Amino acid sequence: MKVVIPLAGFGKRMRPHTWSKPKPLVNVAGKPVLGHILDKLAHLDVNVDELIFIVGWLGEQIEAYYQTSGYPYPARYVEQKELLGQAHAIWLAREYLTGPMLIIFVDTVFEADLKGLEASGLDGILYVKEVEDPRRFGVAVTDRNGLVQCLIEKPETFENRLAVVGVYYIHDSTWLLRAIEELMARGIQTKGEYYLADAFTLMIQQGARFGTREVWVWEDCGTPQDVLKTNRYLLEHGQDNGPVAPVVNSVVIPPVYIAPSARVEHSIIGPYVTIAENSVVLRSIIRDSIIDEGAYIDDTMLDRSLIGKDAVVRGRYRVLNVGDSSQVDFAREDEA
Repeated sequence: MKVVIPLAGFGKRMRPHTWSKPKPLVNVAGKPVLGHILDKLAHLDVNVDELIFIVGWLGEQIEAYYQTSGYPYPARYVEQKELLGQAHAIWLAREYLTGPMLIIFVDTVFEADLKGLEASGLDGILYVKEVEDPRRFGVAVTDRNGLVQCLIEKPETFENRLAVVGVYYIHDSTWLLRAIEELMARGIQTKGEYYLADAFTLMIQQGARFGTREVWVWEDCGTPQDVLKTNRYLLEHGQDNGPVAPVVNSVVIPPVYIAPSARVEHSIIGPYVTIAENSVVLRSIIRDSIIDEGAYIDDTMLDRSLIGKDAVVRGRYRVLNVGDSSQVDFAREDEA
């Protein structure tokens, strides 16, 4: 099975962090969001023949991360120079796609059953989550037998609540590619882009049988607030190393993740804090925050904050969203 991971977007909702790194490399609970997604592939009951990353903005960082990550799957990188939509991203990898494929977008961390996909007898499976208000999502409309009849992008009513979460199994990738080709030839677009939902609808109209599977957990990673929420979930479900965290003269309130190479002294950490590799935290109180690699935090209090890679923060209580290699120094202001 081929696994296609589109991640060419700019991640505008996650700025300033995505000025200097792709959104999938934002650190959550001790590893990039992409790492949490790749961990799910271990639950497949088929061999992964190849990962195909559809890269764009700062795509070389995706390649550098994967090459050092230790995951065992062969990987290929395809550049999407024009952001013409999800379906267009898949189309760019057409010469490498045959047979079954799994498409996973990296906007969300999910928990779901990935076994028995090929044995399902279906042409496609859309992973969904029932939501109270479906108007912000694309939804699947199913019949009494559970087969997908159509997909609706941001419906105006509450009738159909199965939101599509961005994980798709396709039994015959060449069929999907034919549908995308027809989509683009006919100029069928949604909001000016070629959407996978429209390609799936064409397949269904041609007789494809699509089913759904509901995910148990669907945590968004699209905004700073959502990233902090996902961080809280992951720390509560297996990523907490608070009891053995490497700290000196400090208090740790689990759940937290503190990297082994981090330096934490004379501080109160937690709950819901991630401190990444090679970071330094001195004389500070931090809760519900993510401190990325190499950051330096001194004599401050942080709550609901994202501090980027190699950033420096000193002094005063704040809620901060600080990008990579930035410096915030309230101590100097006090001295003045």
